[in-house]
Amino acid sequence: MWIADQWNDYEVIDCSKGEKLERWGSYLLVRPDPQVIWDTPKTQKGWKKMNAHYHRSKKGGGEWEFFDLPEQWAIHYKHLTFQLKPFSFKHTGLFPEQAANWDWCSNLIQNAGRPIKVLNLFAYTGGATLAAAAAGASVTHVDASKGMVAWAKENAAASGLSDAPIRWLVDDCVKFVEREIRRGNHYDAIIMDPPSYGRGPKGEIWKIEDAIHPLVKLCTQILSDHPLFFLINSYTTGLQPAVLAYMLGTEMKRFCGTVDAQEVGLPVSSNGLVLPCGASGRWQSDTTVHN
Repeated sequence: MWIADQWNDYEVIDCSKGEKLERWGSYLLVRPDPQVIWDTPKTQKGWKKMNAHYHRSKKGGGEWEFFDLPEQWAIHYKHLTFQLKPFSFKHTGLFPEQAANWDWCSNLIQNAGRPIKVLNLFAYTGGATLAAAAAGASVTHVDASKGMVAWAKENAAASGLSDAPIRWLVDDCVKFVEREIRRGNHYDAIIMDPPSYGRGPKGEIWKIEDAIHPLVKLCTQILSDHPLFFLINSYTTGLQPAVLAYMLGTEMKRFCGTVDAQEVGLPVSSNGLVLPCGASGRWQSDTTVHN
């Protein structure tokens, strides 16, 4: 498992009975987590002194209950700054476990010895975009949600990356890749964080089990001759690490590289456990090509 254990401003304090107690900066949130099927005593005082609690409804969805939480606040990961705000379906605008992948991408970019162009699909509020840009890459950031792209720009500004070479695009990711194939554009690295289910800006339906492999196939057509890495994240239970590894291995076999796939997780500070938070598949080049 790849563990995001370099945080100072975030921690999973405890988890029990379908919920996790988290510290985001100086604020404590309780949110549901379907992985937490155990029922252990909630002895941490934060369970009774939380700043906000997301209650899941038995009918689907849910709602926030606020006690003492600002509308927006910021946390830091190393040299990056992220603006947070509680919004629909328990989210805060950041997936902290992805820091394990940010560090991996950053290290590859910094040691590539050449300029790197990165394409970030389903790029959300820009965690991977900012990490790649801060490491020296030029990044194309694509998300179907105008609001998410605006939020990512806020994070870039807060991180001192307003002038970084980032293209911000509100677009359907599949259609964008298809157009890039026709245009003859190429990238040295691709990151994708697709939702289990979603809709594009014009109502296009995305269902990950049906759409992920065709998209990976398309993306291999816009890779440069010497790609650096390809990263796929999945929060869909049915897409196990081995499935991601097989997809990447199959579609990237014409390139000289190595595939690995594992769960990603967050350490739980009160008991030493690691909370699983989805899976990632990574392909990386076996060679560094200098221009």
